[in-house]
Amino acid sequence: MNVTIRKIGNSEGIIIPKEVLDRLGLKAGDALELSTNGGGLHLQPLEEDFSRQLEHAQRFMDKYKVALKKLAE
Repeated sequence: MNVTIRKIGNSEGIIIPKEVLDRLGLKAGDALELSTNGGGLHLQPLEEDFSRQLEHAQRFMDKYKVALKKLAE
């Protein structure tokens, strides 16, 4: 399946065909993780639970930064 990079405001993007979104159970507003592998791009749905866990971990690390640094010595 071919798609074209298009100008969208001040950015650029691609339009994901509706049949692909339907097949993957995705809709407007869903978050995707973008990564590169080799010479290509890889998109996959972002797991909301994992994202929420990362946010909690970041807050924990910020709150206990000094204690964690001492433990790492």
